[in-house]
Amino acid sequence: MSDRYESGMRVRRAVLGDDHVDRAEDNKTEFDEPFQRLITEAAWGNVWGSGRINARERSMLTLALLAALGNFEEIPMHIRATANTGASKEDVMEAFQHVAIYAGVPRANQALKLAKQTYAEMEAEEG
Repeated sequence: MSDRYESGMRVRRAVLGDDHVDRAEDNKTEFDEPFQRLITEAAWGNVWGSGRINARERSMLTLALLAALGNFEEIPMHIRATANTGASKEDVMEAFQHVAIYAGVPRANQALKLAKQTYAEMEAEEG
């Protein structure tokens, strides 16, 4: 594997956690292996791994963009990642308020609903 893949995998594991990445790797098939390699190298190796902004800020940006574009299925995964990125609940609320103003209240409302549900699940898992 390339250096970019290896560094991407380190960042991916640091942000999403070993359990999540291990499940994704276990479910990888010959069909989706090129896609998994692409996101590991590009998203995690290039973008998340750039070092130009910190993980907290990148986490807030990612959540805002997912909500603004209506890509709600990945919001729970990235809410869980905030435990590793340092983005607080208050940070996430600020990001979603930004979404409400610039991309629409319904998208922000759906993102908040998913965030509340995911935070509740995380708290139940801890307790």
